[in-house]
Amino acid sequence: MQEQHENSARVGVSVLVKNGDRILLEKRKHSHGAGTWGPPGGYIKYGETLEEAAARETMEETGVEISDIKFRVITNDVFEAEQQQFITVWVEAFYVSGDLKVNAPGEESEIGWYQWASLPEPLFLPLTHLLDGHTYPSQTTQDKIGSAIETKDILPHAEALSGDGPQTTFVPENPTTV
Repeated sequence: MQEQHENSARVGVSVLVKNGDRILLEKRKHSHGAGTWGPPGGYIKYGETLEEAAARETMEETGVEISDIKFRVITNDVFEAEQQQFITVWVEAFYVSGDLKVNAPGEESEIGWYQWASLPEPLFLPLTHLLDGHTYPSQTTQDKIGSAIETKDILPHAEALSGDGPQTTFVPENPTTV
């Protein structure tokens, strides 16, 4: 009997752990996306920051310590067969230390470092969405942080966030103050 879908999406974090020109991936087991390859990740616990969740999940699943955790994008991932939806917050981080090991055998069956040009197949749906550019914000857009709102009064040097000088901005008719 197929499991009934939930009425709301869950939120999780996926961690792109970089080690030189390689990325850390694990083969999923006994979970949505079983048999596919994806990065370490999981649910964000109540009160936990994204960075804390990313570091915890990576250590729990792989035995690897990470640093310099930075937000990248979000994907909206609908697993039709399992009738589940996840909002995946993508972060990237750098390998610091630790020997790779399958620390969560109920969640993963294999683990390894892979070059982007030779990723194992099949890939986990959120990773496929990331690689195909189905992200928020879009990885192909010319929009930059700060271009959709007026920031000069809040952040006088906001154009530095865009990397290419002042942007055309949208100012709402009834702006609210922060």
